[in-house]
Amino acid sequence: MAYKISDACISCGTCADQCPMGAISQGDTQYVIDADTCISCGSCAGACPMGAIEEE
Repeated sequence: MAYKISDACISCGTCADQCPMGAISQGDTQYVIDADTCISCGSCAGACPMGAIEEE
């Protein structure tokens, strides 16, 4: 199950740096996760300083 980024995202980019698959990119207003590329490893969720990433 892929992860998703909530509106609590402050666009710091920490999650994108931690993603081993490169599934996270800057969207229009915040970072977004490509569900097809995400391997549900949780690296991004553990790195997010805002706790803005959770499993879908």
